[in-house]
Amino acid sequence: MDSAISTAAPAAEPQAPVRRRGGRAAAVWLAVLLLLVPTAVVACRVVDTDAVTPVPQLLAFLPWLLLPAGAALLLALLARWRAGLIWAAAVLGVTGWFVRPYDTGLADDPPGRVVADLEVLTSNVEFGNGTEGLIATIKREKPDLVFVQECAAECSEGLASHIPQADYPYRNVVEGDLAYGSAILSKYPLRNAPGIESTLAMPGAVADIAGQEVHLQLAHPLPPIPSGVDDWRRELGRMREYAAEVKGSAAIVAGDFNASQDHAAFRRILDAGALRDGAALGGASRTPSWPTAVGRPLGTQIDHVLISEQFSVRKARFLELADTDHRSLLVELELHSKD
Repeated sequence: MDSAISTAAPAAEPQAPVRRRGGRAAAVWLAVLLLLVPTAVVACRVVDTDAVTPVPQLLAFLPWLLLPAGAALLLALLARWRAGLIWAAAVLGVTGWFVRPYDTGLADDPPGRVVADLEVLTSNVEFGNGTEGLIATIKREKPDLVFVQECAAECSEGLASHIPQADYPYRNVVEGDLAYGSAILSKYPLRNAPGIESTLAMPGAVADIAGQEVHLQLAHPLPPIPSGVDDWRRELGRMREYAAEVKGSAAIVAGDFNASQDHAAFRRILDAGALRDGAALGGASRTPSWPTAVGRPLGTQIDHVLISEQFSVRKARFLELADTDHRSLLVELELHSKD
């Protein structure tokens, strides 16, 4: 007797949907991780606070937070995660709003006729290492005012021996080791001013330019290293107080602020003195000035020339110097009469 024996293989369980669900979950979690830091930092920017470490350090590089936010948006799109799409788009939109160029406008002229054209150079020469490049730049560009930070012995001696007194007869030089030293060189008559109390030298002066008194202040507060944010905030606060004192007067505040436009403490200096950023007005908004090792367009702009309403800007350029981690900033200004 014949018997039919049939064997059927068990049906294979579908694996593709499981893999898709696992991949979607991974994409969602990665998107969340990518969004956490940009969300926290841009939220601090929105509420106008520098908060605590690591926010002050990350605020300096706010434009680069567009990259993880953009990657999160792509992951949310691939995972079809609607809430993530909204979240990422919101972070990108708000960050983009703050990253846009600010204070631009070469036609922003004060009332009154132009009484002087002048060029202002600020340069951090990193413990004096960039002195040779600074001297070459001064000789080539012939700026009317020069602000130098981290002007160690090599720098102060180099300026004294290689920049003729006849070219810059008026100087306020504070000598010191490593980052302490600073210098103001001027073609215009100067009288020294008290400056700002700080850990690193921040000398001040008053210049006589076309018969007008112009307050000059070198900027070099401490950097916002994780253990020194309170000191950084305190010294920027003293700069804010100075700006408030000279408000309404012709003034130039220039140097390494160790702060960018995205730091609330920096913006409060602008607000307190009704000051404007020369680089932004001169078409160089967001041009990075530090650190030079990473190359453009990476980095952040922490070197500034701030001006009062008596000045207009013709042009601003960031210049490369060898052997220093900062780019120099050269701003061409016009000083307007009071009437």
